[in-house]
Amino acid sequence: MKISPPGLKKHLIHRDRLLRMLTAGQGGQLTTIIAPAGYGKSTLLAQWAYEAGKRCAWVSLDERDNDPVRFWRYVTAALGSALPKQLGDRLLDHTHLLPGSSVESFLDTLISELYEHHEPLHLILEDLHSIHNAAIHEGISYLIDYLPEHLHLLISSRTELPFPTIKGVINHEIRHIGIKQLEFTLDETERFFHHVDDTGQPLLTPMQLDTVWSQSEGWIAGLQLAAVSLQNGMGPEPFMDDMRGNPSLLSKYLFQEVVSKQSSKVFSFLLQTAVLSELHPQICNAVTDFRDSRPMLEELQKLNLFLVPLDEQHAWFRYHHLFSQFLLDLLQREYDGEHAKRHRLAGQYYAAIGSMDEAIDHLLAAQDFEAAVNLLEPHMQSVLERGEIATLLKWFDRIPPQYPMTPELSLAHAFIVVLTGDLIRSERMLSRIEEACAALAPSDRREKLQSSILFVRSNLVFLNGDFAKWLAFSEGFLNNLMPDNPIYYQFDYNRREPYVRRTPLGMKGALSADTEKIAHLFTGVLESHGWDHSLMNLYVKQSLCEGYYEWNRLTECRELLVHIRNAPPAEDTMGLLVPLHITEAKLYAAEDKFHLAHYALDEAQAAVLSGRSNLWLPPLKAVRGLLYLREGRISEARKEISALHVSVKDRPAYSRETEYLVFIRLLGRQGREAEALHLLDLLKPQAEREQQRSSIIEITSLQALLEHQRGQRRKSLQLLGHALHVGAQNGYVRTFLDEGADMYRLLKLYSNQAGQEDSLNSEALQNLDYARTLMEHFSLTDPSTAKPAMPVLPEGLNRNEMNLLRLIRQGAANKQMAAALGLSEGTIRVYLSRLYGKLGVTTRTQALVKAQSLNLLEE
Repeated sequence: MKISPPGLKKHLIHRDRLLRMLTAGQGGQLTTIIAPAGYGKSTLLAQWAYEAGKRCAWVSLDERDNDPVRFWRYVTAALGSALPKQLGDRLLDHTHLLPGSSVESFLDTLISELYEHHEPLHLILEDLHSIHNAAIHEGISYLIDYLPEHLHLLISSRTELPFPTIKGVINHEIRHIGIKQLEFTLDETERFFHHVDDTGQPLLTPMQLDTVWSQSEGWIAGLQLAAVSLQNGMGPEPFMDDMRGNPSLLSKYLFQEVVSKQSSKVFSFLLQTAVLSELHPQICNAVTDFRDSRPMLEELQKLNLFLVPLDEQHAWFRYHHLFSQFLLDLLQREYDGEHAKRHRLAGQYYAAIGSMDEAIDHLLAAQDFEAAVNLLEPHMQSVLERGEIATLLKWFDRIPPQYPMTPELSLAHAFIVVLTGDLIRSERMLSRIEEACAALAPSDRREKLQSSILFVRSNLVFLNGDFAKWLAFSEGFLNNLMPDNPIYYQFDYNRREPYVRRTPLGMKGALSADTEKIAHLFTGVLESHGWDHSLMNLYVKQSLCEGYYEWNRLTECRELLVHIRNAPPAEDTMGLLVPLHITEAKLYAAEDKFHLAHYALDEAQAAVLSGRSNLWLPPLKAVRGLLYLREGRISEARKEISALHVSVKDRPAYSRETEYLVFIRLLGRQGREAEALHLLDLLKPQAEREQQRSSIIEITSLQALLEHQRGQRRKSLQLLGHALHVGAQNGYVRTFLDEGADMYRLLKLYSNQAGQEDSLNSEALQNLDYARTLMEHFSLTDPSTAKPAMPVLPEGLNRNEMNLLRLIRQGAANKQMAAALGLSEGTIRVYLSRLYGKLGVTTRTQALVKAQSLNLLEE
């Protein structure tokens, strides 16, 4: 029901002029329909969606959708249902990005996928006024700014949009439909009253019709109210003079002239079902005193009592929003205890059928906090796995402070607050819980609670970096840890990232002695209590393992890899298995055992395919392509990378950074530096937005290498300085080392230039020291890299030119060179011309002699 248009009523008034306005707006980005309740916004959109014959993705919004993850999951599901199945499935796979990444990163991925579909598509957001979450507003605004031209957004709301749209109005990208356009014309009013009476006889004389229309000012709900009153036998004269400019009369008439005219059975049914957001026989039977509600729903349809169909089969309904609000107000005001009773019955029904979200909402509305909490505790892990943190926070915050929650449940509340990033509030809550825990007598319960507190505080440490507080808190009971809470210790922390250290658990690439110390303390205690196979323990170890690789502590990296591989969960938890095998492949490559590196990737790919977790295949292909590039197997690299479906024309998404970075390296090998740098320029702000250190260092390093390759020496060294600054703060080594001899030469150039300057500030000195440290790592890894490959040339040769020299020595023809380097023969001729110019020669033979005299080809 959430992602399909509502059904259409019988005898619907066809509003050609408005339908034409909606169709005319398709050329822009956005169409808004803004008016108070009762002006037919939803009916108009549904009519257009059914009659336009266009692809439409529909989302009906309500208060429960004020959760960014829930909201965007519904939007994605709606879009997916309107698109070809393969693309729709891909869109749904991307929801795993939330909430680990920012909404913007998720939207970047969503938008990137939508660009692949070129047919017109319309996304309809109904009742946006229900959404008051600022993060969702910002996400919608971001989506509008970057919408593909073939996608048009339509929004209905009772209030003005909560984000600026003036730019779109000026550029004629946005069309507004308001109250004046939505008001019924006299002709539409006449047709409406003609269809109201099944006999086809007019209910009003022409003069009365004109009066009703002018007094109602075309307000559709007012006209419908008048029609129901007339059907109940009341003449139009008593209310005609009062309708103009007095919306509050709606409640008066609903009560006096509509509801009060109904039979006692209908009246009771209306009141007893007022708490429901959807009506169908089963839920109505559970909530009301009626054994069979189907005849009552059919009677309400016949009476035209503000019942809105939710499906084409007319099996599901809801009350018109104004009517629903009137009934609720009446129920709460005049029928003591009925409001809570009906909400409680609804909660019990939804709990019985397993719809826990709806059950908890109704029980909280009934203020039956005990029943709500009894459902919330076991349901919490499921909602966490969906990533709907805002929904959990809303539920917890609706429980009044005076309700006697257990310390365990209070801690769960604090954990949710930590996940929202509210550090001040979560610290205050944690301190109170720690005091309550300290007051408990020594017992298993106290130790278990302390274990859970330690976990929550660990998450807080990951956010605020307060390692000292964590160590102080853990001292004294760390060895008595009893980590038995599955919510905290058996949670799958990684649904998409090829590297665990990129996740919040891995502190987004932050590495330090403190993080290593805490990881050892934490995992050591878990293992001493038999929790060495818990997901929490394995994820922390995998993050540490990746850190060891980055620090170039390869022996320790290997030891951790063996430990994690032997743990059963690593075999079927893709968030562990894939990063584990990628790290293993990179470790083998660092040891120059490329055949074993490919075998590690083969294992991972086989596991992914058998588990049908295809979303993990692209990063595995990207890493394989990277290995091929490092081996100089350009043709194989091109084939692997082509399967990633990435292009220089793309707007690359952060979630696919691994794939784009290997593609960028291939572009560099092909001498397409400008295109590679353009993609890096698009990726870098996303990495900075996510505060992803590993990405920032890698992207900036690649920028430096590519700028140097195209002769921009000054800019290259400046970028390298930025990369060294962030790298030094976290001890990054392999990110630089894995770029090979080109990076060594650039580091040497940087060191020589910086070493000649008279005075350096503290940051420049730190960068210089770190550059020299990295050069020592290069020398230890491969002493030959310490020898300059371009001794006395006025202008250094880039990688492609060095490869050309080697191919000249082998006697390769232009066509063979093109195949070996993955370039066209025309590009090869251009590169040869540049090479001859740098060497000061005009033939291949001269080039080979000159290269030998300069020891350029010395192995």
